Amino acid sequence: MPDNKSRFDQRGQKVIGQQINVAGDATLPPPPLVLVPHLPAPPRDFTGRDEELKDLLADFDRGATITGLRGMGGIGKTALAYAMAEKLAGCYPDGQVLVELRGTSPEPMTAGEAMANVVRIYYPVAKLPDSEAELARIYHSLLHDLRVLLLLDNAASREQVEPLLPPLSCAVIVTSRNRFSLPGLKPTDLDVLPLEDAKKLLLEIADRIGGQADELARLCGCLPIALRNAASVLAERKDLGVAEYLERLQEARNRVELVEASFGLSYDLLSPELRRLWSMLSVFPAGFDRVGATAVWAMDQDSAAGSLSDQVKWSLVEFDPAIERYRLHDLARDYAASRLQADEKAEAEEQHAEHYINMLSSSKELYKQGGENLLAGLALFDREWSNIQAGQSWAERNLQDKTAAVSLCSSYPEAGIYVLDLRLHPKERICWLQTALAAAKGEKDRRRERNHLGNLGNACKDLGEPRKAIEYYEQALAISKEIGDRGGEGNHLGNLGNAYKNLGELRKAIEYYEQALAISNKIGDRRTEGNHLGNLGTAYAALGEPRKAIEYYEQALAISKEIGDRRTEGNHLGNLGNAYANIGGPGKAIEHHHQALSISKEIGDRRGEGNHLGNLGNAYVVLGEPRKAIEYYEQALAIAREIGDRGNEGHWIGNLGAAYAVLGEPRKAIEYYEQALAIAREIGDRRNEGINSWNLGLEYEKAGDIEQASDIMQLCVDFEREIGHPNAESDVRYLENLRARLGEK
Repeated sequence: MPDNKSRFDQRGQKVIGQQINVAGDATLPPPPLVLVPHLPAPPRDFTGRDEELKDLLADFDRGATITGLRGMGGIGKTALAYAMAEKLAGCYPDGQVLVELRGTSPEPMTAGEAMANVVRIYYPVAKLPDSEAELARIYHSLLHDLRVLLLLDNAASREQVEPLLPPLSCAVIVTSRNRFSLPGLKPTDLDVLPLEDAKKLLLEIADRIGGQADELARLCGCLPIALRNAASVLAERKDLGVAEYLERLQEARNRVELVEASFGLSYDLLSPELRRLWSMLSVFPAGFDRVGATAVWAMDQDSAAGSLSDQVKWSLVEFDPAIERYRLHDLARDYAASRLQADEKAEAEEQHAEHYINMLSSSKELYKQGGENLLAGLALFDREWSNIQAGQSWAERNLQDKTAAVSLCSSYPEAGIYVLDLRLHPKERICWLQTALAAAKGEKDRRRERNHLGNLGNACKDLGEPRKAIEYYEQALAISKEIGDRGGEGNHLGNLGNAYKNLGELRKAIEYYEQALAISNKIGDRRTEGNHLGNLGTAYAALGEPRKAIEYYEQALAISKEIGDRRTEGNHLGNLGNAYANIGGPGKAIEHHHQALSISKEIGDRRGEGNHLGNLGNAYVVLGEPRKAIEYYEQALAIAREIGDRGNEGHWIGNLGAAYAVLGEPRKAIEYYEQALAIAREIGDRRNEGINSWNLGLEYEKAGDIEQASDIMQLCVDFEREIGHPNAESDVRYLENLRARLGEK
């Protein structure tokens, strides 16, 4: 045979192949005339996969001759194989051969059938032997001196593919939903398209999708087959509006239609038991680990590991070895859910909810241990947050129908009390807690009822609703006394102190704090002892006694370090910074605030982060750098608005007013003070109402509007007299002088 591995017959037409003794014939007639086989071109609208294609061709240049493209149904393996083959066409002048291995069929093609198909491309009328061993000899002899690219599409297994591997003169592309290894195989696992490529594909097929391509791509999970099917519907049905179609796809059953045929092939390959187990995985809203799957399946670890491996092998479940977590593609989840029987779904959801309340509790216990365990607890919570939400949601939905749901509803908020305070928006906490309170009352569980009332008070306090918080705290305190829980009694006394402090009733707050501190000392609860000491510090700071405040803060800081509570450590550092700023030590204040800010960022405490940023602003005002202070106040204000903290929102707006007042911009200061005053009145924060009233009055005075200043400042004086504030009398004298000036005019 000539060196170019091709020859021409006497008519000058190209003929591929060499003389082979086929089926034992003594002599082989001259090879028949055949055309050089080629693979189909990739779809005209083939989009994306630039990086994958680049890497695949680079591997080929480095000598790889067996390429594996693996992934779930509809991910675009075959289209990418066609694109790769098109690029390599010149390297294989003797042909590109497609062999459909029917790997997702109930009866996949045998290796013998595949070899016969390849031989017949070159010898269409040859009589081939029945023996697979003889057929293999012919197959390999045929390919030995040829340069052919084989595409073994939709392979079922290693056993099916391995006999088909050709001589080194040829190359192979294998596509499969199944993950298997072969000597020399260079595998590539395909993922969904990046969002921009997904949108581009949609618009290539149906440009009328326009600006709604982003939403459609999201609903299709950027899965190529779903994108293509959805866009084709809109391309073919001109009377169907894009918005109308998007609305239809909001329902899972309509999304399933986009992938029914593709996923159905993989689903049908599974045993009945694997189908049931895969369908049950649809209860996971996002990623999960093996322990989670084991809990939902209610089976032993080894059996669960084997079942997961089978599903990963068939690309029905994705696995990320870097984090050891599994997930279903969104549309795979929809399809799996559509195959789940009602009784199986109820069982899986209950087992899921039971498991993730335990995960929530574990995150809380780690957090309470402090130090590195605190961060580990938060990391566990963040990792499983979607599952935790789904578990609580199931319990809430089934509160009236299932006994297990009642207990879970009441338990979920308690199971993660510290991390939920840190991670959950107060309004979301209130929703969880109101449901939990109803469940606890239904169970006549007074202890849990008390806990939920106290936590509702905390959430209302965080929302800047101290009066509402007090109502909850007083109910919780009464139950603690009723059931003889001294620790609970101390906690709710401390909480009442916080609420009254926020209302500006500082002496009353101190009374509650001192009662709470006495209880925590008596029962030896170091954590709450530290909290009450810190609260006493803030109360004395508000009364204008910073040195006394520092004494309490330092005691509280020592306890938080002792028990490894990073969050309260940051709070006490911030409070110390404020106190040092008040006694003329802004440098020391800034140092403490930066330490506190670092801790809040480390543990992801957005509320604390905002507070420490605002406190840095306060310190820079003391330093005489109001412009720098404004930068910090604006950052703090953005966080308060982000997390829905109306109290701090008003506080930082008021501080912005103070900074502009220092800069000599009274009109701008007035604008901010008026906003802050409106928020204080809205949430019933008497203390900040008084502060903002006084400051607003000062700015009106500077602007020359003495009458307006006098009326507004009277509000502050009334409040200070009511609570016995030490500044009350001096402010009264200031106001009298102001009115005297008004009378002179």
